[in-house]
Amino acid sequence: MRDYFNVIKKYADSEGRARRREYWMFCLINALLSYLFFFIGEAIKDDYALFAVYTSLTVIPSLMVTVRRLHDTNRSGWWMLVAFVPLIGAIIGLSVMMEAGTSGENDYGPDPKAMPDSIQYV
Repeated sequence: MRDYFNVIKKYADSEGRARRREYWMFCLINALLSYLFFFIGEAIKDDYALFAVYTSLTVIPSLMVTVRRLHDTNRSGWWMLVAFVPLIGAIIGLSVMMEAGTSGENDYGPDPKAMPDSIQYV
């Protein structure tokens, strides 16, 4: 959960790097909460209002953690646009997100793996 809240705290921050764990834990918890709000909305006949509100509140943090994840692999945030390439774009994007980050400092900052947990999640 701390990875999820860490991404929410950095709401619109595209600077720095995000480890694989931070990115994928955010994706997992975000997907679970999206389904939860969707099904609660269905149960109370709310016509997707809860789901729409939650999704609109998390779209920017989702984009920013993706940019920081790309920075961890020493790529520009513009690499997100590869997802718009038909057929192979999603495969390339997924493989880049699963790739290990560069060791040591890169063009986008210090290695988040090298930082102790007490500093990393402040």
